[in-house]
Amino acid sequence: MAKRETAQIRNIAFIGHGDSGKTTLVEALLFAAKAISRQGTIEDGTTVSDHTPEEKTRKNSIELALAHAAAEGRHLNLLDAPGYPDFIGEAVSALYAADAVVVAVNALAGVMVNTRKLWQMAVHQKLPRFLVITKADQENLDLPALLTALGETFGKECVPVVLPVAPGPKIQAVVNVLDKPEALTGPLADWAKPSRDRLMDAIVEVDDKLMERYLEGGTIPPEELETAMRTAIARGRLVPILVTAARTGAGIAELLAFLVKYAPAPTARPAPTGKDAGGQDVSREISGPFSAYVFKCVSDPFVGKLAYLRVVSGTFTPDVPLYNARTKKATKVGGLFLPFGKDLRPVDAIGPGDLAVVSKVEDLAVSDTVCDAAAPILYPELVFPRPMVSLAVEPKTRNDEARLSVALQRMQDSDPTFKVSRDRQTAELIMSGMSTLHLDLTLARLKRRFEVEVVTRPPKIAYQETITKKAEGHHKHKKQTGGRGQFGEVYLRIEPTPRGEGFKFVDSVVGGRIPNQFIPAIEKGVRDVLEKGVIAGCPVIDVQVEVYDGSFHVVDSDEISFKLAGAQAFKQAFLAAGPALLEPIANVEISAPTRCMGDIMSNLTSRRGRVSGSESFGDMQVIKAQVPMAEIQTYSTELRSMTGGEGSFTLEPSHYDLVPQRITETIMARNKAKAEADA
Repeated sequence: MAKRETAQIRNIAFIGHGDSGKTTLVEALLFAAKAISRQGTIEDGTTVSDHTPEEKTRKNSIELALAHAAAEGRHLNLLDAPGYPDFIGEAVSALYAADAVVVAVNALAGVMVNTRKLWQMAVHQKLPRFLVITKADQENLDLPALLTALGETFGKECVPVVLPVAPGPKIQAVVNVLDKPEALTGPLADWAKPSRDRLMDAIVEVDDKLMERYLEGGTIPPEELETAMRTAIARGRLVPILVTAARTGAGIAELLAFLVKYAPAPTARPAPTGKDAGGQDVSREISGPFSAYVFKCVSDPFVGKLAYLRVVSGTFTPDVPLYNARTKKATKVGGLFLPFGKDLRPVDAIGPGDLAVVSKVEDLAVSDTVCDAAAPILYPELVFPRPMVSLAVEPKTRNDEARLSVALQRMQDSDPTFKVSRDRQTAELIMSGMSTLHLDLTLARLKRRFEVEVVTRPPKIAYQETITKKAEGHHKHKKQTGGRGQFGEVYLRIEPTPRGEGFKFVDSVVGGRIPNQFIPAIEKGVRDVLEKGVIAGCPVIDVQVEVYDGSFHVVDSDEISFKLAGAQAFKQAFLAAGPALLEPIANVEISAPTRCMGDIMSNLTSRRGRVSGSESFGDMQVIKAQVPMAEIQTYSTELRSMTGGEGSFTLEPSHYDLVPQRITETIMARNKAKAEADA
């Protein structure tokens, strides 16, 4: 297959809440464009987009899928993104690859929470948008109410363009209000003229001369209207609303023709700015040296790593090594392909604005820039949502242990919203994702793709110990077993330091009461206790230790004796210095419908949360609070339950704060029981 011309390419992402009909819509468009000979269904598991075993089982999209079609001389790259917030990383990848967005809205369910989020992301990236109402063949529809809601939710730029003659189970024909507004009947008849007037206003506003002619009652040729409409859509001044019913085919041919005519080419948007070899900002013309960025990766033990590229400039052929600007290494690719669902179709070359897949380049990751080695450029890193839910993980068997780290790393390379790390304090291997469902499906893929099974549990909370007042400690270590004995005596004082200053050790011994060569041994003994903890087995922080007196024996004293004496003296002082536990506190920002605020506030209080502020955005409320990490581990599931799936939250570590005494006592008792069991 030959390289496709940039001016003829249309990269279109399909986004929207789960069950908004995106996959069926893409399937219908592929069928209408004759890219497939039979229109598959989600129920039968035969769609091009939903091809993984998990998607076929769950009957909804989990991974971003790409397919291409040709229509009226245009080359369409269709990106079908998952709609549920659990897999929002895949939708973000689609937005980075697209030049326009189709926002799908279920005709019966209306605007749902993830539709709003994805809309805002598309607006932030300044992507032209098309609102497509799907499933208009359902019963009990109120399309006038939905059209009103779309305008209220997304703005006055949203204007109906293609409407059904008769929505509902009998839907067959649709009408473009610019062409035949009089053909509309029933409740939508009243929308015909106002929609046409609003549409004309939005179109002519982009050209002063056109507006002047329109206001004077002059005739505007269709060609000029098309050009002006294309400009209005590209600038975000107009968001066309089109109604479809993919299963019956109503409105599909019209949508395909509309996208072909009005979706922008890659050249309509400014090229991203990168850094050259000298660190200077630079933009590449499409005719310049080859450059591209990776917007998606898939790791598979059989076919290796697949990297999805969005080409910015130049042309790439598979016989040329692919240079990675991050690693500064060039690697021979296994092949160059155009993706079509699960199939990869070989292509001879890929040019500016196009999307393609390269295989067997193991060091590529999402956000990497690939380019001409003689003209290096580094594009900005793609930004993805922060994972909110974590689990501690360990291999189920010894066989799994050998493969686990490699498999998890490959899963992390494939999904920017899935992170794996080792907690330095608890030594646990932690995996984090967007939700419990996201992690469950990642584990299922881990087992299917890499034959690795794991055991999971909630992560341990990284508590820390500290003191609240000054105290003194003393210990004399004396041991005589025949021959040379052990002797070391230490007096020390401890006091709290300001939060975050850590451990300080002060030597105030005078008069040679403790020889200088034994002072480091005392500090070593104290540091050993700091690592292991005193009251709960947690690290001790923010404490100053001052050694001020002691005694020694000329023959029996040694480093071991003073190390043990220092450790015991510190423990004694610690227990007398108002010991306390510190817990990690997180900054939490919760977005949810206003009607749910009572339940959310009450729930936050039960989790020891402290609300710091709130803001209103339409019928949504944003609450900012600080909540202990120990209380937030299961919050994703509870928030979804309280808000009917409409709530979401972000979380980032803030600081450490004192644990209430009753909870401290519970943790101390648990640690004591564990120590006795291990003894």
